[in-house]
Amino acid sequence: MALSRQHAVSRAAVLCCGTGRLCFLLLAGVLFSACSALPVGSHRDLRELPPLDWQGEMTAVTAVAERVRDPRLLAVDEEMRAFVERYTGDVRHQRQRLRMLHAAVKGPATLGIQYDPEAGGGAREVFRRGTANCLSYAALFVALAREAGLDAGFQWLEVRPKWTRQGERVMVNLHVNASVTTGRTERYMVDIDPLPSRDIAGTRDISDDEAVALHHGNIAMQALAEGDPRTAWLHTVRALQLSPRQAHMWVNLGAIYRFAGQHRAAESSYLYALELDPYEHSAMNNLVVLYDIEGRLDERDHWDRQVASYRDGNPYYHAWEADEAAEIGDWAAARDNYARALELAPEDAHLMYALGIAYRELGDTRLARRYLEQAVKSATLFSEREEFRAALRLLGEES
Repeated sequence: MALSRQHAVSRAAVLCCGTGRLCFLLLAGVLFSACSALPVGSHRDLRELPPLDWQGEMTAVTAVAERVRDPRLLAVDEEMRAFVERYTGDVRHQRQRLRMLHAAVKGPATLGIQYDPEAGGGAREVFRRGTANCLSYAALFVALAREAGLDAGFQWLEVRPKWTRQGERVMVNLHVNASVTTGRTERYMVDIDPLPSRDIAGTRDISDDEAVALHHGNIAMQALAEGDPRTAWLHTVRALQLSPRQAHMWVNLGAIYRFAGQHRAAESSYLYALELDPYEHSAMNNLVVLYDIEGRLDERDHWDRQVASYRDGNPYYHAWEADEAAEIGDWAAARDNYARALELAPEDAHLMYALGIAYRELGDTRLARRYLEQAVKSATLFSEREEFRAALRLLGEES
């Protein structure tokens, strides 16, 4: 369990709160649970979505209002208010109030919330049940923190993508936690399942509505995995009603249509996802799969080239190749791939560190020291900086 601080609102410290699997898993070409997209100019009227045609029954958008209810993710009750008052009521300083609340939520003698990837729901459910996944834990902490007068909200973290051994398919993890800003310059992340900082490829604050949309997205993908595309479709459409600019959610919708055999609707959803985000590689991958199924080889090859272009321009693909080379002791290949990754992401301290380690393994002490020193200077978290300094000290002992 750790708490660290950074003196810039654009960077976040970490309040760690347990270990376990990630809450969101995206496998390009298969299933998606997602929470990302950047707004662009286009807009699609959800009322015009093709109905889902499954087992002879048509389900239209109008059914969503009748059959899907939004959870009250952030609702609190008197017992929760009393909990907040008991542990933070006499604390005036915001940072100390945050620390006290965090200790009360995680402490085994107080609330002691435990990680469970299947434990969704809202703040009140988590408070009584004692288990949560990343999204439901974030909902609990945001609700309690706001009750304590703190500036708290949801944040998603995109994890560095990982490719298959063939380098043809990409797996992307998305993870949600809470963020709390104290004062004017201090910001903290509160997480039940903290990620190593080296695995975080990006972060973005999300609204309460977007968090509810993610809740529906998770229900949808679980339903689709269980062979229930109707439930999946209803919850995905509701998610898009709440947050229509999430490109990944449109990919999810396309996956549901494809499962139901509605290929034109699937294609349209994938292409719209790419209108929202031209770099949405999971949409590209799904178009490759769809066009391959249909024998539309020219179009399949076009999107296959787009996927390859995305992959080759992605620093984390080259970092992944370097990691693969390092695992088998091919440090020359690891060095070359880490160097290419660093060219594409020149501010990434972990790539500097990895390149320094590769040079150390190749016996080039001078360049190893150079990149390790750069990593120390560029590190944003105290834990990172200490890890990099330890490698530097070891290098000095060995040389």
